[in-house]
Amino acid sequence: MANNNTVEQKIVDTLEQNYMPYAMSVIVSRAIPEIDGFKPSHRKLLYTMYKMGLLTGAKTKSANVVGQTMKLNPHGDSAIYETLVRLTKGNGALLHPFIDSKGNFGKQHSKDMQFAAARYTEVKLDKLCEEIFKDLDKNTVPFIDNYDGTMKEPRLLPTTFPNILVNSNQGIAVGMASNICSFNLREVCEATVEYLKDENADILKHIKAPDLSSGGQLIYNEREIRDIYNTGRGGFKVRGRYRYDSSNNCIEIYEIPYSTTTEAIIEAIIALVKDGKIRDITDVRDETDLSGLRITIDIKKNTDAEALMNKLFKLTPLQDSFSCNFNILVNGTPRVMGIKTILKEWSVFRTECIKNQILFDIDKKSEKLHLLLGLRKILLDIDKAIRIIRDTEREADVVPNLMKGFGIDQVQAEYIAEIRLRNLNKEYILNRVSEVDSLQKEIQDLKDTYGDDRKIKRIIIKQLNDVSAKHGQPRKTEIISVENIEEITTEHLIEDYRLKLFLTQQGYLKKIPLVSLRSGPEQKLKDDDSIAQEVEARNKADLLLFSNKCTVYKLKIYEINDCKASSLGEYLSNLLGLEQGERVISIVVADDYKGHVLFCFENGKMAKIDLSSYATKTNRKKLANAYSDISPLVSMMYIDEDVELAAFSSIDKVLVFNTAGINSKSTRDSQGVQVLKSKKGSVVTAVKPLGEAALTDADYYRTQNIPAVGCYLKDEDKQDNQLRLKLE
Repeated sequence: MANNNTVEQKIVDTLEQNYMPYAMSVIVSRAIPEIDGFKPSHRKLLYTMYKMGLLTGAKTKSANVVGQTMKLNPHGDSAIYETLVRLTKGNGALLHPFIDSKGNFGKQHSKDMQFAAARYTEVKLDKLCEEIFKDLDKNTVPFIDNYDGTMKEPRLLPTTFPNILVNSNQGIAVGMASNICSFNLREVCEATVEYLKDENADILKHIKAPDLSSGGQLIYNEREIRDIYNTGRGGFKVRGRYRYDSSNNCIEIYEIPYSTTTEAIIEAIIALVKDGKIRDITDVRDETDLSGLRITIDIKKNTDAEALMNKLFKLTPLQDSFSCNFNILVNGTPRVMGIKTILKEWSVFRTECIKNQILFDIDKKSEKLHLLLGLRKILLDIDKAIRIIRDTEREADVVPNLMKGFGIDQVQAEYIAEIRLRNLNKEYILNRVSEVDSLQKEIQDLKDTYGDDRKIKRIIIKQLNDVSAKHGQPRKTEIISVENIEEITTEHLIEDYRLKLFLTQQGYLKKIPLVSLRSGPEQKLKDDDSIAQEVEARNKADLLLFSNKCTVYKLKIYEINDCKASSLGEYLSNLLGLEQGERVISIVVADDYKGHVLFCFENGKMAKIDLSSYATKTNRKKLANAYSDISPLVSMMYIDEDVELAAFSSIDKVLVFNTAGINSKSTRDSQGVQVLKSKKGSVVTAVKPLGEAALTDADYYRTQNIPAVGCYLKDEDKQDNQLRLKLE
């Protein structure tokens, strides 16, 4: 039933009125850090601990902190405690933690290691927080009402160093996100000092690279790092660190990338072992204890640990990327900034903090000076002051009478009236009044500083140098150049082993590991099929497949599926996509593309082609003009060095020759050179290695120079060859 009270509203208006305020609230008040390096939840928590006296006092139960923080933070206790956990030393998420902790706070590198309940753990503020709250009580930053208007809290914290760059921060808002990596405190302070001295300073010279609390090795690519520094966007790769324990034949990983966990790494390794992609690992386990993180990998004997780790870097989160998005709130507006722009905005913020502090000091000193100037006036006649007070009948008239008697204002008169009787002596008043000159000088110095940006810069620089000296630490993340990293390709991850390839007359190719061949050597073939060629190879070699259409197809042998002797193998017409009437006539294994392919043609010519002519820079699968088509091909063979061959003609002429007499060619479709001359229209019918030719007297047919006509086949050789042909 329709509701008559329904009011139509445009969707755009609904979004503007209902959704946009929520989206802006998430961006401005929750997810994106501000120029002081904190989100509101961080700031409320740390300020609460500061007000609880935990900067100098002893540790207290985390539950106390959580409870007190709820006065500023309207979220539940579990959300507040999770925020606290991330800021502690125990959790290890921050390069410079703000909270000194006792108890189990879980670990940033583990998703399964849960932190203990708040009632069990204890916390206090770390010494570094002295720099976070420095001069907070001097109005360095504005204060605002809390969510219910019952308390005040700082709008920002007056941190004396660019904390926004020193500790990592992540946040996901509505339609935008922020992901800021951490940098070494000493390097950041040094870079900021140099920037304040010269705005054109090269930041990369001082901040060498990100420095993460989890350590690891950062793969340094200057172009990538410079892009991040300039734009605030980009990414870099970090890999874990390991050591090889030869006595126990295992690898110990003791640092992992910041963006992953031990569980994710172990799961990935187990999956690789189960899938058979890595066969060198016998066990993997998490041995993390109080001494720190440790993932132990047991490996098989004679395994190359470095090669195995390179595979794991490629296939698991042991090498991971950190994506940077330096999105920061500046005056309530989110901005993606490079490091130099961040330092500029921070220096503006910090300058404002110091100016506020100077104004506070000027006001306080001016108030004190004002009181002392009034006190100095009564120094001229202390007896008069005592007499005025003594002769005044009503207490309410004491201050007005002092004002009239000495020409001072109410504030000064109140101060004088409050002085105890024992202090109304010349010595006390002289001691107090002696501060007037120094106060006047201090106030003037403060005013000079307030109006001089160079002096304020010097204050900031001094504070930065002090912070660096007191709290600076060596880098945790090692920098390694990208040039020193071996590029791991798919081929590196392929297992290499010896195998045998069988090509059949009907176009089947069988790839059988030698281990499998020894256990079952009987070859299964179709009834009318037979083995045309068999060659030994390695799994990582290339395979050249020559067809009767003067085309060569190229395959990585590891791309061909292993099979057993009992199977038919791969049908090449389907595997290569051969044309109608095209068939593979010969295969050649190209391990390092050395040696030659010898093509023998019916017209008596032979071409010795460099195998390197078939190597290509791009991974081409098919090459045309693989050999000459001027005359029909009789045979082809691979030779790694020159050999002696026997050529047979259609009129029973035989020529024994050495391939050294044939010059090698780099042009694939070269017609070659004449070897066996034609006589009476004869053609070449076969070319065989001399050992397979079954000639009783090879020297009889041998020639030193080619081309040659050859000699007629002797009767005894003719009979042997005929017998052999029948047996075949």
